[in-house]
Amino acid sequence: MEFEPAIVIEDWEMILDFFENSFGKRPTEMEPILLLIGVQELGQGHAHFTKEQKQDLLHIATCKVLSYSDFYRLEGLDEEGWPHWENVQGIPSLPLKEQELLLKAHIIHYFKTEVFPNENN
Repeated sequence: MEFEPAIVIEDWEMILDFFENSFGKRPTEMEPILLLIGVQELGQGHAHFTKEQKQDLLHIATCKVLSYSDFYRLEGLDEEGWPHWENVQGIPSLPLKEQELLLKAHIIHYFKTEVFPNENN
């Protein structure tokens, strides 16, 4: 996974382009991207989610992408099919910009492996 800021910024633009081309709107923050990942990982299709469920979807997405660096491990699904994650190692305490870079790099990895794995990225 690439953590070089210039590469992350360039690849992040690819994710924003994907959103703009797919949904007609370019996200200005990470939340809608994480929400989409959460919905994808839930695997129940498009639905109307409550505010609490949206928070859960953001958590699912964050755990999923950070699982690529073994910060989280999937424990399993509950009776309603919602994934539950176990924190297996502490996430390093980083300045805000570096936290953002870490999360973006993991989101980029998710898209490259889960959304468009057969494209030359």
